[in-house]
Amino acid sequence: MKIENIKNVFFDLDHTLWDFDKNSKITFEKIFAQNHPEVGIDDFIKHYIPINQSCWKLYQYDKITHQQLRYDRLKLSFDALGYMISDLEIDFISQEYIDLLTEHNHLFDGTLEILDYLRGKYKLHLITNGFAQVQDKKLKNANLNAYFSTITNSEMAGVKKPNPIIFEYALDLAAAKKENSIMIGDSIEADVLGALEFGIDAIYFNENHQAVDSNIKQINHLLELKNYL
Repeated sequence: MKIENIKNVFFDLDHTLWDFDKNSKITFEKIFAQNHPEVGIDDFIKHYIPINQSCWKLYQYDKITHQQLRYDRLKLSFDALGYMISDLEIDFISQEYIDLLTEHNHLFDGTLEILDYLRGKYKLHLITNGFAQVQDKKLKNANLNAYFSTITNSEMAGVKKPNPIIFEYALDLAAAKKENSIMIGDSIEADVLGALEFGIDAIYFNENHQAVDSNIKQINHLLELKNYL
């Protein structure tokens, strides 16, 4: 069913448009091939993905710092593998990862098609919890900048999704109203519930077919947004 009266569409970036897991794996493959060839990439990624998600959730609620996030997600992943590595080497890998990540810019299937479709009908915006410098590089290197009228990151707003302040900041920046806006993202907590509790509509990008409340609008592929918008 089409949603009426929408003028502004707000997207999350990582795990919604920009395929973080695929780009991350490619980056680690390159780093390990040069520095730690004995680390099996598939085994590492199996641990890293859930650990990274857990660390981001702590960071989202200000329970760990930016630097702790970057260290902990690697240290805990290597510990889970039983792989001995020094803090100095972790710091090196952490920086290499940040430096190289944006060289790889795989997008989710349908990203450019749906953005081309939507930008003819709505103003498009981004709200991301990612680090500003890194997110800016992703957008530039993936040729996504031209699609978005405004970009709000958590460093600008001073808080992270689902804090209502970041949604308020993004709406003010976009000169948008709650009743004419909608948020689309992969995090049920940060993107969807955060937006709904703030008072704007939301659609859950549920690529992994997670069980959610039947009242939540959801899509499993980005092109399904055409059913709503």
